[in-house]
Amino acid sequence: MGSKKLLLLLLASFYMFETAAQTKLIEKVVKKGNELVIPYEKYQLANGLTVIVHEDHSDPAVFVQVTYHVGSAREQEGRSGFAHFFEHMMFQGSEHVGDDEHFKLLTALGAGVVDGQTNRDQTRYLQLVPSNQLETVLWLESDRMGYLLDSVTQAKFEIQRATVKNERQQNFENRPYGLMNEKVCEGLYPEGHPYSWPIIGYIDDLNRVDVSDLKKFFLRWYTPNNATLSIAGDVKPADVIKMVEKYFNPIGRGPAVKPQVIPPVKFTQDRYISYEDNNI
Repeated sequence: MGSKKLLLLLLASFYMFETAAQTKLIEKVVKKGNELVIPYEKYQLANGLTVIVHEDHSDPAVFVQVTYHVGSAREQEGRSGFAHFFEHMMFQGSEHVGDDEHFKLLTALGAGVVDGQTNRDQTRYLQLVPSNQLETVLWLESDRMGYLLDSVTQAKFEIQRATVKNERQQNFENRPYGLMNEKVCEGLYPEGHPYSWPIIGYIDDLNRVDVSDLKKFFLRWYTPNNATLSIAGDVKPADVIKMVEKYFNPIGRGPAVKPQVIPPVKFTQDRYISYEDNNI
């Protein structure tokens, strides 16, 4: 072997060793005797991604969830509904996954559960698949975490905007008592409080945003250092970490994310609200 090839091989080996060495085991919980505890191992990649692995060989299946620590409370007033809106966009394809292919690929793998969920403080993407399909799921999740923006088009944006507006109308505005929680939150929290607006957003806010706003939201919040990858099931932690490093290590760390401090609400007097529901 020539000296040049040997040098390249040594450099490649050194790089792989350094990359792997940067993944740190930060917590390990072990079940002792009959105590009621779920054992797990928690790791952190060099780019800040937190990985939690729970080993359970009772069924040949694995549950995979990516939690981004951003929900409707991180939105700006007048830009409500963005976190939920983006949940829809994450299923529309990424750089290496065709339009509308994400669901189809997971279904072909035998996925029993595929879902996205948004609340005030986080957005979750989850799937339950046969354990021998874990690597494909990790590839899919890494592709939309690291390589989504180039696939976001105005046409996709408009389709999902219309979908979210229809969801609001169907599940809230046109359903008996559908706006009750929205009205309660508006009355419970002062104007401008991050919990005061609905997770699905207001129609006027959804009409106001454009695709550039969506891309800024992604770049700010959908980063490895603002995400937790949870994997539970018929797996071995060492094998899982190797696969996670393979697909997620190339994704760069995003802007620093500080914990959000939600101001507590104080009432100095009783408060009463009412609204007329035309669907009853």
